[in-house]
Amino acid sequence: MLSPSYPPGLQCGDKVVLFDGECKLCHAWARFLIAFDKQRVFKLASVQSAAGKAILQWYGLPTDYYETMLVVDDTVMYQKSSAFIQVMLGLPWPWRLAAVFWLIPTPLRDWLYDRIALNRYRLFGKYDRCIIPTPDHLQVSA
Repeated sequence: MLSPSYPPGLQCGDKVVLFDGECKLCHAWARFLIAFDKQRVFKLASVQSAAGKAILQWYGLPTDYYETMLVVDDTVMYQKSSAFIQVMLGLPWPWRLAAVFWLIPTPLRDWLYDRIALNRYRLFGKYDRCIIPTPDHLQVSA
């Protein structure tokens, strides 16, 4: 039996959140994860990093623009609102309660997600360069 193939830099059981390191909202999201992911369930990678780009390429996604947060759980990739829900399920209480959004039909959840994601720079701002998470949280390496 063939063993499953994993995205570059990932091993069995890894859960990785890919985020836009230039987006101020996305950076705040990464800081939120660092603060509340006490069990270190998730690793972080900015999409601008070599590791982030390698994972995007592995899934056949563009590396020159970025419209959604991605969560990779083993070899399964989640996007948009499903990625958000997967993260919430991986966090401790009370954050896990936010996963109740799975009750909303996916097309509506993703439409709402897109309204924020596609306007994130205008609404929240953008850094001039990619902000890398601090070393207190594991990161994916290329």
